[in-house]
Amino acid sequence: MILIDPPQVPWRGRMWSHLVSDTSHEELHEFAAALGAPARGFDRDHYDIPEEYYDAALEAGAEPVSSRELVRRITEAGLRRRKTR
Repeated sequence: MILIDPPQVPWRGRMWSHLVSDTSHEELHEFAAALGAPARGFDRDHYDIPEEYYDAALEAGAEPVSSRELVRRITEAGLRRRKTR
């Protein structure tokens, strides 16, 4: 399942969401490509998606969830990739 949290992270004058899959990274990459999200938006386990893409992601089938729920679901699925120090 593709999940997206609300656009609530400010960066470079825009608000951003996180797009993830709780199934596989392959599913996530396919969904993001179909959405038109650039590959450079991928960061370890998610895509950073500008707010302009939010409605299109929902229309394409992404499930809206809170940021907390998003992290919980990808962690439980074993797909969470934390930053290395």
